[in-house]
Amino acid sequence: MNRLVACGALIALALSGCASAPTHFYTLAAPLDAPATARPLQAPVYIEFAPLALPRRLARPQMVLRSKGDADSGAKVDVLEAYRWSSSFEFELRDALADGVARRLGAVNSTLAGRTPGQAAWRVLLQVGAFDAIEDERIDVALNWTVRRTDRSETSACEWSASEAVGPGIDALAQGAQRVTSAAADAIARHIAALEAKTAPDCMTRAGAP
Repeated sequence: MNRLVACGALIALALSGCASAPTHFYTLAAPLDAPATARPLQAPVYIEFAPLALPRRLARPQMVLRSKGDADSGAKVDVLEAYRWSSSFEFELRDALADGVARRLGAVNSTLAGRTPGQAAWRVLLQVGAFDAIEDERIDVALNWTVRRTDRSETSACEWSASEAVGPGIDALAQGAQRVTSAAADAIARHIAALEAKTAPDCMTRAGAP
């Protein structure tokens, strides 16, 4: 009987430990005072992001890490239940980019709020080719997007990639993801600013170093 009681106590203690494990939440949105490199536009402009296209493995709130070991040749991924974005990753990234681009251009983010009928907007269709996080090392990102003003038929496409070094730990990884998202917002904003000014955008860009 004493053995059963002891076993029961151990099981209860283990369950209690599991239940009390905290869940950590992170955002990709940059602080409001973060510096921006794009020049604000003069006329009122609306920015609108379409739903993002991205690998299905990333379409979840949990952080997804690629293994940094050599044994699996990079095939293994870890889904971290206790470390999550504040919303599912595709929404988190879309919100951060839309808000970041709008703030850099002094524009109105109509992605979720909508806009007045007949009001022209720059519409961004973005595809995530990669957003690979490797703990204690770096984040590798590859994006491509198409920009079109809704009152025009012409489109302009860009490819962009970056590799952002990160420090040890998940907090540093989240901060690196935030930095590289901010850099992507800069690139998209510069693209739209060039189109608005009727100048040729630099549409094959790479930031950082692998």
